[in-house]
Amino acid sequence: MPDFSRLELDEADLRALVAAALDRICGELRGLPGRAACVTEGGAALARSLREPLPRSGAPLPELLATIFERALPVSYTTTGPGYLAYIPGGGLLHAAVADLIADAINRYVGLWRAAPGLVQLESNVITWLCEIVGLPAGSGGVLTSGGSLANFSATVAARHRLGERFVDGTIYTSTQAHHSVLRAAILAGFPAAQVRAVEVDAQQRICLERLAEAIAGDRAAGLRPCMLVASAGTTNTGAVDDLEGMAGLAEREGLWLHVDAAYGGCFALTERGRATLRGLGRADSITLDPHKGLFLPYGTGALLVRDPAALRRAHSVHAEYLPPMQEDPDFVDFCELSPELSRDFRGLRLWLPLKLVGADGFAAALDEKLDLAAYAAGVLRGMPEVLLVAPPQLSLLVFRHVPARLGGDPAAQDDHNERLLAAINRRGRVFLTSTRLAGRFVLRICVLSFRTHRDRVDEGLVDISEAIAELG
Repeated sequence: MPDFSRLELDEADLRALVAAALDRICGELRGLPGRAACVTEGGAALARSLREPLPRSGAPLPELLATIFERALPVSYTTTGPGYLAYIPGGGLLHAAVADLIADAINRYVGLWRAAPGLVQLESNVITWLCEIVGLPAGSGGVLTSGGSLANFSATVAARHRLGERFVDGTIYTSTQAHHSVLRAAILAGFPAAQVRAVEVDAQQRICLERLAEAIAGDRAAGLRPCMLVASAGTTNTGAVDDLEGMAGLAEREGLWLHVDAAYGGCFALTERGRATLRGLGRADSITLDPHKGLFLPYGTGALLVRDPAALRRAHSVHAEYLPPMQEDPDFVDFCELSPELSRDFRGLRLWLPLKLVGADGFAAALDEKLDLAAYAAGVLRGMPEVLLVAPPQLSLLVFRHVPARLGGDPAAQDDHNERLLAAINRRGRVFLTSTRLAGRFVLRICVLSFRTHRDRVDEGLVDISEAIAELG
């Protein structure tokens, strides 16, 4: 048995370690199609049983792998499975897992260009490709982040920087359907929460441009300084896409920074239908994108893309004597100057390797399939008696509820019924759906965004919905 307790592993031990882990990984992946989409029962007891003191000596690898795969993993949301239709799925492409193994093993620092020029260029290529996907012009740039929250934060800091030291009288505008990280980003960036305007939405859950213009005019009249619009390109609640062209025009007329939170929806710009829905996206000053959503990559892969990289640098760059000099060539970039992070992992490889192996067209085809599946599911739900399609899919997310006539118009009874319906669907284990509230009403959500989700699993989910409705009488 190899000795894995040494800090330095020789080649034979490394191969044995990876082989043992890979055996377990492959076993997990083989079982995905039949695994319950969500298992949470016994979670508290499990978590308590896994508490342990600091280990003072090494333990056998088989024992540790058993802890991970046999004890800790089974009680979880099966986010990598085909039945995970909850929240916004993140598929976890295996190509990216291999890229992470390479990146972690070579362990080069890419926050500074001079530390690894070739590897920094690979990540820079990825940024350029993402800018191309969303329609930003040549010369745009950005930085990979841990996800949409950090991207929204850095975009808000960049918009704030234009106001100078008097940013506390600045105002930010978004919709009532915006992701909560927009408000959190504003607060962390120093804006008073009361100066973040949540503008009402229309019947399609898109920001109302007329009300938005009124809010901006009112704040100017009150002596405040409107500075930023935050549009949504695929809200978490319903997948709604704001009128990006209209917001871009308003931002230009008012001299405001336009940020688009396209964490969920932006990658659909790879498809013809997505580009039509997202028309105007490329006019933004900054865009949040989550490749761990729309490109099916592992969690922790986000991006902030900007029309003017210098604006991002001005807002984040700080000098320190112990750092080497930053390079001045506009063809290159020091990523540590574009975000709050100095220490960071080599995220670019988990994007570069899948895109090079599969090609953008392969991702576009998969995203087209998700658009088709969402539209198909919506059509079937429309045909189910007493099912109301509350929000048809603008991309791959849809919202519905069951409104049985026997409950009359009692909102509380209808909400209780739909809560029980959701539990009955998920109890069957083949799919996992989640809920939200719209206009105070409890509704069910389906989000199709896993590369492993195909027509067969969507059909199974629709059968489960029908049977759960029948079960509740």
